[in-house]
Amino acid sequence: MVNSFDALSAREPELVKLRSAVRDFLVSDRAEFGWQPGVDSWLAGWDEEFSARLGAAGFVGLTIPQRYGGHGLGHLHRYVVTEELIAAGAPVAAHWTADRQVAPGLLTYGNQEQRERLLPKIVAGQLYSSIGMSEHGAGSDLAAVQTKAVRADGGWLLSGSKVWTSGAHLAHQVVVLARTSPPDPEHRHAGFSQFLVPCDAEGVRIEPIILMSGAHHFNEVLFDQVFVPDADVLGEVGNGWHQVTSELSFERSGPERILSTGPLLFAAIRALSRGPEPDDRTAADIGDLMARLISLRQLSLSVARTLTDGGDAANQAALVKDLGTRFEAESVGLIADLLEAVTPDSELTPMLRTAWLHKPMFTLRGGTNEVLRGVIARGMGLR
Repeated sequence: MVNSFDALSAREPELVKLRSAVRDFLVSDRAEFGWQPGVDSWLAGWDEEFSARLGAAGFVGLTIPQRYGGHGLGHLHRYVVTEELIAAGAPVAAHWTADRQVAPGLLTYGNQEQRERLLPKIVAGQLYSSIGMSEHGAGSDLAAVQTKAVRADGGWLLSGSKVWTSGAHLAHQVVVLARTSPPDPEHRHAGFSQFLVPCDAEGVRIEPIILMSGAHHFNEVLFDQVFVPDADVLGEVGNGWHQVTSELSFERSGPERILSTGPLLFAAIRALSRGPEPDDRTAADIGDLMARLISLRQLSLSVARTLTDGGDAANQAALVKDLGTRFEAESVGLIADLLEAVTPDSELTPMLRTAWLHKPMFTLRGGTNEVLRGVIARGMGLR
């Protein structure tokens, strides 16, 4: 019998065993291959060989049924693995979106051919997917999407553009949300569909969006009369909005929404522990950061349990994303202040630099926090 505290800590014996196995893998893999922990590693840490090794070790595709090569486990198992990977700053970006969002979408809405073709590659850590949702003028308000697909012989012709498309320049495919029927002002969320579009398809052009640091994670993806066969429609035509909002529960509530700066925080605490005993102010600041992180983790775990039980967690996921990404952004300055008393080292310096550069993105991606508060209010019947 799991008590309420254990339920908020993911301490069931099988989860404890899985957590230990992931930690052992990370220690040995880092020792052999030399990757360095990174802040925001699920966006910035693109390492295809690591993703393949992780898949071979059995830590990708945990929720995918065994008939597709997966492990047939639950969302809590995936949560435990995800948490350990992000906390360690492991380079997981290559397979991240495919495992987090595409796999649940295929299992819920995909056809049998799509599942048999794509799910085994996801399990192997060898499918790299991007998500085409946001557009110029349609960031968090996806109902304003202008990209459209019109009927053609045997499929659809897709035209428009997507922006802030993470990893598209390296991905095999982009999952595109497009309008497939004329806008209806009375039903803004009607008439959308999703398409699986190869990044090398004729008519697809990918333009880089370079960060101030010179890093390349984001892209603008342009579609010029791209032919998409009926076989590559994901789910039902016209059901795209429902599919996307269901998918966002997985995107918004995971450990990556509270632990992007975790490797920096943990490294800072280790560095402080090697110095003089901290004064009361320093100890209080560390305690505050850790207390907030633990509380957010328990909220995030509660969403994972709801998803495990087949429940709708869209509102709770939006709340976790709002609180979690605010914590991530605020933690950067607090950690920087704590580190003023510490001699910079080769581990802390690059992580702190990355954290400062990525800080403005934390509360934007996955839906701005301002828009999410409207989602939460509507979910509570307040507007």
